[in-house]
Amino acid sequence: MDIHWAALGGVFGVSLGITLLTVVLFSLGVAAQPRGDVGGHGGERSRGANRTATAAALLCFGACLAVAVYGLTLIIGS
Repeated sequence: MDIHWAALGGVFGVSLGITLLTVVLFSLGVAAQPRGDVGGHGGERSRGANRTATAAALLCFGACLAVAVYGLTLIIGS
């Protein structure tokens, strides 16, 4: 049995990088979720910030979902 170590190392490196990227994106999505009205004023500026935070969180979660679906398509195939 012959093991191609360079290919094995390449697969390990890419897997580690994608895993770290997905964890960071998910963490940013959780951190970006708006937590309600902290200041208690509820002005227009607060609503705009909440919309921006919600959009950022959805973008991060969408990227995580895209990575997961792409991985599943690689595993399952067509």
